[in-house]
Amino acid sequence: MTRTELSDAPPPSPGGSGNARGEHALAHGLKQRHLSMIALGGVIGAGLFVGSGAGIAAAGPSIVLAYAASGLLVMLVMRMLGEMSAANPASGSFSVHAERALGPWAGFTAGWIYWTLLCVAIATEATAAADIMVSWLPGSEPWMWVALFMALFCLSNLVAVRNFGETEFWFAALKVFAITAFLLLGLFAVVGLMPGVDAPGTSNLTGAGGFLPEGTNGLVVGLLASVFAYGGLETVTIAAAESEDPVRGVAKAVRTAMWRIAVFYVGSMLVIVTLIPWDDKSVVSGPYAAVLDHLGIPAAAQVMNTVVLVALLSAMNANIYGASRMAFSLIARGQGPRFLGRVSASGVPRRAVIASSVFGFVAVLLNFWWPETVFQWLLNMVGAATLVVWGFISVSQLVSRRRLEREAPERLVVRMWAFPVLTWVAILGILSVLGLMLREGDTRTQLAFTACLTMVLIVIGLFRQKYLPREDSRTGGETGSAPVRSD
Repeated sequence: MTRTELSDAPPPSPGGSGNARGEHALAHGLKQRHLSMIALGGVIGAGLFVGSGAGIAAAGPSIVLAYAASGLLVMLVMRMLGEMSAANPASGSFSVHAERALGPWAGFTAGWIYWTLLCVAIATEATAAADIMVSWLPGSEPWMWVALFMALFCLSNLVAVRNFGETEFWFAALKVFAITAFLLLGLFAVVGLMPGVDAPGTSNLTGAGGFLPEGTNGLVVGLLASVFAYGGLETVTIAAAESEDPVRGVAKAVRTAMWRIAVFYVGSMLVIVTLIPWDDKSVVSGPYAAVLDHLGIPAAAQVMNTVVLVALLSAMNANIYGASRMAFSLIARGQGPRFLGRVSASGVPRRAVIASSVFGFVAVLLNFWWPETVFQWLLNMVGAATLVVWGFISVSQLVSRRRLEREAPERLVVRMWAFPVLTWVAILGILSVLGLMLREGDTRTQLAFTACLTMVLIVIGLFRQKYLPREDSRTGGETGSAPVRSD
């Protein structure tokens, strides 16, 4: 099977940037250093800094086990996604893989539910970032900051993919520096090398109710909180399609995922629950700030607010990029409105960028107008979307691996460990988390809303697959040409 067939795209034109009809392809403007830092920084999301407090309050010291268990599941999912993405780099990532393995309905469902998830995430991140700015400048209004951030990152993504790469490179560098400094300071304090801070030993791990103070129920709540903190890791496989060497970039990012997850997530949780009591009230509002304050770091809360702001802005930038590329990929495969698929001469799907940004801005307005109704409905609607996407990735890999072994074994640059055993383990893990969501009222509501959205998309996808003609031969695809003429 040739690369063209694997990519579901027509052959690229001799110039590499267009074809005889004047069409343009996505630019390959991301360098390896961009991709490496996107992969590294993508692990350090705002959910880690903000959402971990609730998990610690629910699970106590056993939050370390919760993050380790969910981290293992994420490693398996990323390995499967890496295998497929290295074999077939595509801006649509898992949506393309699902379409090739299971059919157009699967690509349609996985792609559009992920696009919706990212757009809602943009809104939540813009709102949270605006709240931080208002706390620093009380005379300002949240909508002003939301408008500024949305305009800034929309424009950045409109100009050229290299702009996104450079912005995300420095955002990621700041996040990596912050979490590394936190871990080093915490490690020094744990072993008694921090001036003025006594080494706690295991007192905080075994005291105040022990390692499992709330029993297995608390561990389950902590597990659910930790699973969703890992969202956003998929962006690197989307970005890889616009890098100088997609196969090498994906392979490197996936192979280093294990130590990154272990160090940044599990390591930081271990530092937090070792240094301060899990039931300390300051942990819920901000565990990282609580640790820095315990260590005597001046203005600890403001330091962490700055780090969280960087993480939120980084996530906004990455999500606008990811949403626009997912929309572009879907349109390129005849799964969306073609007028949004136009690509500029610089290789940017500008209309898809604008559409993704507009949705995020409207969702923010809904949050301001009806914070307890419409916006909460949107959040519930995508509450379990990450697990749906992981499910599509797992089943797609289960199907596509055999096909690759038979038709193009040389493309298996990254291989899933112990296939198919660990693939099935991942599928069972995802189903188990979905089952655990039924235990809690809030997550049960999210699961119901997400299930409804998923079923609606599946029905639409099946209808389109059966009754609407495919436009692949005319719209181009992932690595060759773009779907329609440039702006």
